[in-house]
Amino acid sequence: MNIQFKKGVTELLVLSMLSNNDQYGYDISDRIGQSMMISPGTVYPILRKLKDDHMVTTYLSEVSSGPPRKYYKLTELGMKKYKELYKDWQDFIKITEQFLEVNHG
Repeated sequence: MNIQFKKGVTELLVLSMLSNNDQYGYDISDRIGQSMMISPGTVYPILRKLKDDHMVTTYLSEVSSGPPRKYYKLTELGMKKYKELYKDWQDFIKITEQFLEVNHG
């Protein structure tokens, strides 16, 4: 997959995953990595930026085995951003498909 496509959509994927439930960074990275090749460190700068922008908050959760894990939780501002990006993405898909159908359909 084209790296520019991945760069453009990774933040939306992270927000989408957090819109369903709180998750920790490794789970987010692993899940996205199952569908497209990303380096293991790709997600963490996005999570850090989302936290700096007040789109997510974090908390530690104890687990029965191992150290506490840092979970990420979408804020109201983050949910609003997710919905905006989702709408933008849907519009982008429609425009792209229309263009491709006209020129190659």
